[in-house]
Amino acid sequence: MPGSMKTPDTKAGGARGLVRVLEDLDAVTAAGRERFLAAAERAIRDHGVFRVALAGGSTPRKLYAALVGAPIDWSKVLFFFGDERCVPPAHADSNYRMARETLLSKVAIPNTNVHRIYAETDDEQAAAEEYEEELERVWGLIHHEMPRFDLVLLGMGADGHTASLFPGTKALEETKRRVVANWVEKLGAWRITLTAPVINAAREVVFLVAGADKAGVLKEVLQGPRDPARLPSQLVDPSDGELVWLVDRAAAAELAPR
Repeated sequence: MPGSMKTPDTKAGGARGLVRVLEDLDAVTAAGRERFLAAAERAIRDHGVFRVALAGGSTPRKLYAALVGAPIDWSKVLFFFGDERCVPPAHADSNYRMARETLLSKVAIPNTNVHRIYAETDDEQAAAEEYEEELERVWGLIHHEMPRFDLVLLGMGADGHTASLFPGTKALEETKRRVVANWVEKLGAWRITLTAPVINAAREVVFLVAGADKAGVLKEVLQGPRDPARLPSQLVDPSDGELVWLVDRAAAAELAPR
């Protein structure tokens, strides 16, 4: 039967958080939808708006489609993005395009509520600074304050990366910036990404992980030695928030029971 396990809150234990092992991608999607709706209801009740950072990738795509028709006041939802490829918004690789096609174009949300990353510029550093300024404006931040997202959705790659925090990249060392341009050598490309301090300031962070190709790295991230330079997903450890892993049986196949 699907269940939950709590990873140990120790330095050697890898990432902390509640791990829910679910039957398949459909079950992960359903659980993600429940978390999204609960977070939205709580945020709107508490402070009038729901601020969420979306993930790219194939697993979140199904969740976004499942949210169409959900009982949410979309006028009170502010969408942001955890990262973006440096491509035009209509490009097939654009995280914004994926979110727009699966969700944003199908719900009654004002255009001003969608805060995309303008990553199609030739100046990646300027794009990162512009998005950082957008976060400052929306939250009214000063100095090195971090925005507090109500929910950050994340995926995890088979190399242990999350958002565009890839193994061995400079962005992993960032402690003050909210958004950076990150050169990913193995991709030969720039990415714009939220930094670990922003993710860790969130009220709730939810990982969506599915597929047998993730099994080995998921075990390392959750139950192996701490090595965030090689396994960037281990950087995610909210300082005053909840961390939840929604994983299917295939991805969880190598996890030791707790």
